[in-house]
Amino acid sequence: MNTNLTVSFSVLSGKGGVGKSNLALNLCYGLHQMGHTVLLVDSDLGLANLDVLLGISPGNDLQDIFMENRDPADILISIGPAGSEGFDLLPANSGVTAVIDLDQEAHALLREKLNPLAERYDFLALDIGAGISPSALGFGAMTALRLVVVTPEPTSLTDSYALMKVLSTTYGIDDFSILVNQADSPAEAKRTYARLSAVCQRFLGFTPEYLGGIRLDGAVPEAVRKQRPFLQVNPKSPAALDCMQIAASLHTTRGTLLANEAVSVPLRASIPSRKE
Repeated sequence: MNTNLTVSFSVLSGKGGVGKSNLALNLCYGLHQMGHTVLLVDSDLGLANLDVLLGISPGNDLQDIFMENRDPADILISIGPAGSEGFDLLPANSGVTAVIDLDQEAHALLREKLNPLAERYDFLALDIGAGISPSALGFGAMTALRLVVVTPEPTSLTDSYALMKVLSTTYGIDDFSILVNQADSPAEAKRTYARLSAVCQRFLGFTPEYLGGIRLDGAVPEAVRKQRPFLQVNPKSPAALDCMQIAASLHTTRGTLLANEAVSVPLRASIPSRKE
């Protein structure tokens, strides 16, 4: 059986303010707690904030790959608990307008440089900027899995639908997993998913998967203020327990792919398949 498999996933959202980056960080933290090696890439080239969530100040960042031809391995920062290995961050920078929107050639360069490094890990996660910018769409099309973070707010549902519509019409992608954040209860999370799923089925012709819900929890902003993952600060909180269930689903997905002898291609070419 093939045991060298990197499963890539992107964490996307139609609008900002839904907790996307925080969930990306904590999902990766949870996977690492399960014994997986994880590479987390801050792919929000305009408003990166994973470094802020972790309270670190990187000396180099993702933009240096394009502007200074740096090796990604030289930019990595270990972000696992003290004494642990195999949980690394490739940080980005905020406000660097020269590389906010990457074209296909730049995406291809990143894929060429990042894939050899990513193959050392069990999971490669891209935290992608909110919305439907060319860079966000291109990054989302590169991964094997796409996790769309929504909240019960109507604006979040509308913008997430738009994001999936553009990825579908531009790249021919119809496989998405919905993660409902800041839900009052598991029932509200499922109702939120059902509303979004019904619209996708009716107008786009596909049904996204329900990955799970994260309950609204005061432990989350508390951890943000402490600049640490909420799984680390309060691992028994409702949000942490929900997050671990979703991480367990990703663990199961990798196990299924391993059993099916999947071939490891962390990032694939993001070439538009048809016009909008």
